[in-house]
Amino acid sequence: MTSTPTTGGSGIRARRIAPAAAALAAIIGVVALSGFHTQLREIEPAGSDASSEVAGAEIVGIRTFTAPQLEVHADLEYGTRADGTLLTLDVCMPPADVFAAERPAVVSIHGGSWARGDKANADWRNVCLWLASEGFVAASVNYRLVPEARFPAAIEDVALAVEWLRDPEQAERFGIDPARIAAFGGSAGGNLAALLALAGQGPLDEGSRVAAVAELSAPVGLSGSELTADGASPWLLEVVGEYLACAPAASIDECPQAADASPATFADPSDPPVFIGHAEREVVPVAQSRRFAAQLTAAGVSTELAIVTGTEHSIGILDETLRARVAAFLRTHLG
Repeated sequence: MTSTPTTGGSGIRARRIAPAAAALAAIIGVVALSGFHTQLREIEPAGSDASSEVAGAEIVGIRTFTAPQLEVHADLEYGTRADGTLLTLDVCMPPADVFAAERPAVVSIHGGSWARGDKANADWRNVCLWLASEGFVAASVNYRLVPEARFPAAIEDVALAVEWLRDPEQAERFGIDPARIAAFGGSAGGNLAALLALAGQGPLDEGSRVAAVAELSAPVGLSGSELTADGASPWLLEVVGEYLACAPAASIDECPQAADASPATFADPSDPPVFIGHAEREVVPVAQSRRFAAQLTAAGVSTELAIVTGTEHSIGILDETLRARVAAFLRTHLG
C-alpha cells in the first residue's frame, strides 16, 4: 500500500459543510513520523449485511452481469485518517483492447445505510468490473462507517478518493484523464455520489469535483419533513438519524446536518449532470428521487430520471437495460 498524506476534499469543503468537514478531514501522513503510535486499522464491514445491500440471493440487477477477466489492483491506500483508519480502494482496469493514454474514470461508492458494506463484496466488485468493461477506469472505494464515524466523515473520504485519482502520479499510473472523472453510487453510496457532485465549487476537473454522477435509490432529502412527507419507514428514519448523529429520528428536523447532507441544498447551474435511478416500490421512497430531479432541474442542473418497475433496491435494479442507460449517460458527459 502507498500512503497519501493530504488533507483531501477541497471541493467539498467549499460550501456550507465546511467547518465540521474540515475538523474531521485531517489526515496524517506516515503515523510513525508523527511521534504518536496510533494503530493503523482497515475499515471492517459490519455483520452479514456486508455482503451487499441487495437483499437475498435472487439473480437480479448487477447480478445478471457476467464479469470478464480484467486486471484489478486491490486494496490501494488512498489516505490515512487521524484515528489510524486506512482508506482503501480497488481499481478495475478496462480491457487491453480499449487502452488509451488518458481514459475517463468512475468512482464507485457502495451502499449499506452508511453503516456497512464493502468495496469488494461480490455485487460491488461486479459493478467495478462492469464499469471497467465499458471502458472506464473504475475505482471502488471504502469509506468510514457508522457508528465509528458519522457525517461528514464518509463524504470527506470519497472526496479524497477523487483527489487521489486525479493526482498526476496516480493518473499516469492508471492512464486516467484527470478532467474526466465521474461518480456512481447506490443507496447510501448514491447519496454520497450526489453530494460529491453538488457540494463542491469551481471547475469540474479540479480537486474533488466530478464531471458527472449517476446514483440509484439514494436517500437524498434527509430532513425530517421530507422523509415524513415521502412516507419513509421507521427503519429509514432511524438509519438517517444514526448517520447524522441526530437520533432519535424525531429530532432530525432540529439537526443542521440534515440540510448539509442533502445534495439538493447545494445545487446550482455550475454542477455536473446527474442521472437518477429508482424503483417504484422499494425501501427508499421513490418520492425522494422525484423531488430531487425536480429540485435539480429548477436549479439549472442537467438531470435524467429513470423510474423502473418493481421493488428492487440500489444495484438490484441495475439490469442490462439500466446498465446500458447509465453507461450511455456517462459516455455522453465524459466524452
